[in-house]
Amino acid sequence: MPKRYLIVACLLLSACGPMATNQDNLFSNASFILEEHPLTGMIWDVEAAKEIDQATLVARMSAADIAILGEVHDNARHHDRQAALVDLLQPEGLAFEMVPEGSEEGIEAFLAQGGTPAEIGPAIGWNRLGWPDWGLYRPIFEAAPQAYIAGGATTNAELVMAIRENAAVAFGAGATRYGLNVRPDAKTQAALEEEMIIAHCNKLPRSAARGMAEAQRLRDARFADATLRALAKGEGNAVLITGNVHARTDRGVPAYIAEASKDLTVVSLGQLEVIEDAKTVAEYAALAETPYDYL
Repeated sequence: MPKRYLIVACLLLSACGPMATNQDNLFSNASFILEEHPLTGMIWDVEAAKEIDQATLVARMSAADIAILGEVHDNARHHDRQAALVDLLQPEGLAFEMVPEGSEEGIEAFLAQGGTPAEIGPAIGWNRLGWPDWGLYRPIFEAAPQAYIAGGATTNAELVMAIRENAAVAFGAGATRYGLNVRPDAKTQAALEEEMIIAHCNKLPRSAARGMAEAQRLRDARFADATLRALAKGEGNAVLITGNVHARTDRGVPAYIAEASKDLTVVSLGQLEVIEDAKTVAEYAALAETPYDYL
């Protein structure tokens, strides 16, 4: 399987400018670098192992309590789709991997005082947070102007504590709600560590992978916590914007939400990047087993 398909980015690369959103078909091929690729824009129902249309996807997300929208961080087309989906879903809560939890109350006050969603990025110092250009994410914030904005980003101090101690200690109060006090089984632990090694361009020593896996568990639990805060702020549903690896249903944010609130329905969308010379579903051998609800 080509490494491009493993949906882990070794670096946060700068992205090209945002592309125009096609509201009639947000999964269309318009303006995409591989617009002639037969799989570009295809929506795949993983459990049913078949293609579905956009209306079906939106209907199923609308019926869920939480929709998790994955991304490759520097892919402008992925952000176009996220913004269009948020526009269609109109969630009352909108959580972001990228927004520091410490900025959450400030954002609420900023908006209450007349600030606009388009100004949130500059207000929280987006250009210092290490993410691709604010212009890629701004349309997502603008798509649901009434939504409560929740932040799940962890501090460096918390990540260091997770690496040196464990995720439960770093999370603090509430860690048991997300099961952080229970060690993953051997198979999950091995998969987490391997994922960390790959995510660091295969340069991470295996001896350091365990600590990085704990940092990953901490981040997923924080994102779940932010999503549940976003959901609690209204009577409608909530959306989480996050990287594909955190949108996994097996050991990503959906698993932590399920641990905390088993009665909630969660739908997860992973957004992959096609490979130029792989033009049939059969060539993506892992597609049927990919841990998302939809791709």
